[in-house]
Amino acid sequence: MTDKPTVLFVCVHNAGRSQMAAGFLSAIAGDRIDVMSAGSEPKDAINPVTVRAMAEVGIDIAGQTPKVLTVDAVKESDVVITMGCGDACPIFPGKRYEDWDLDDPAGRPLVEVRPIRDEIRGRVEALVAELLPAAG
Repeated sequence: MTDKPTVLFVCVHNAGRSQMAAGFLSAIAGDRIDVMSAGSEPKDAINPVTVRAMAEVGIDIAGQTPKVLTVDAVKESDVVITMGCGDACPIFPGKRYEDWDLDDPAGRPLVEVRPIRDEIRGRVEALVAELLPAAG
């Protein structure tokens, strides 16, 4: 892993879970970790309920746009985290791969998205503690 780790969050549409995770990681780690997110079949826009859920905790992801998953994005990453959505990522030696089994917020009301958001926050906090132990 480089001095400044790079984390890639992946879900199919890159419109909910992966965007929330990227938002939390950026907010918590600042510029100490490079953050990317992508999806195999990205939507045209981020799920508005996801945007509202994140705004409730002071994180603005409204300006983000879903991006397509590329081999280069995986190559550039030290840690690749899929979001329980069955996305297959290219496998490269020396990378850390994890799958976070999370419910999909798509089509759910805000009251059901909040627990998903909160679980993502906890996992991101644990990831930051692992990647930046001195910061913990």
